[in-house]
Amino acid sequence: MLFNSGMATSSPSIVWPVVHHERRALLQDLEPLPAAQWKTQSLCAGWDVHDVLAHVIDSAKTTRLNFIRRMIASRLDFDRDNAVGVGLEKTEEPARTLNSLRAVLSRTSGPPAGLATRLVEAFVHGEDIRRPLGIRRDYPADHVATALGYQVRTSRKMGGGKEIADGWSLVATDTHFHHGSGPAVEGPAIALLLAVSGRPIRHDEVSGPGAPVFLQRLGIQ
Repeated sequence: MLFNSGMATSSPSIVWPVVHHERRALLQDLEPLPAAQWKTQSLCAGWDVHDVLAHVIDSAKTTRLNFIRRMIASRLDFDRDNAVGVGLEKTEEPARTLNSLRAVLSRTSGPPAGLATRLVEAFVHGEDIRRPLGIRRDYPADHVATALGYQVRTSRKMGGGKEIADGWSLVATDTHFHHGSGPAVEGPAIALLLAVSGRPIRHDEVSGPGAPVFLQRLGIQ
């Protein structure tokens, strides 16, 4: 069963204002960041926080036609294409990269995928950057649940987390979200979203009968 409260659909009139708000919030959090901290390892393996920001900018600039052209050039290798995008947008000076973020704050373009992917990008990459830096943000739980709903229905090869979610009853404690069957894993929607997106979470973020084994299978000891 899957049930979201508040935001049950991914309509453009709802999604884009949320995405734009999250981009502005990320900009505000990163503007005072000391130079040395830009090299902090993010939650994305092999990427520092500057790399993730460059990816966020590249994703915001992506159009459907541009995406198709780049995927052909990268031989349908998503990782290779992402690396190209980071290389295009990452500058020598983080301040210049932040200027590029300012320039895309209100864009409404993206790759040819479900609109909910824009929410996934905003929330997951926001935490990819914030958590290692010790920056805390309270995300809108209903909108996070929409992103989570997308991830648990989408295979990992397409950037989702269906295989991670299979076999568990995932229950958000801060909004009406319940997906799947099996041992219950309960926690805030953002923690569940990160987990099914292949990101590490803290032990104390989830509870329930299934939590210990769920964390173990995520590689969290």
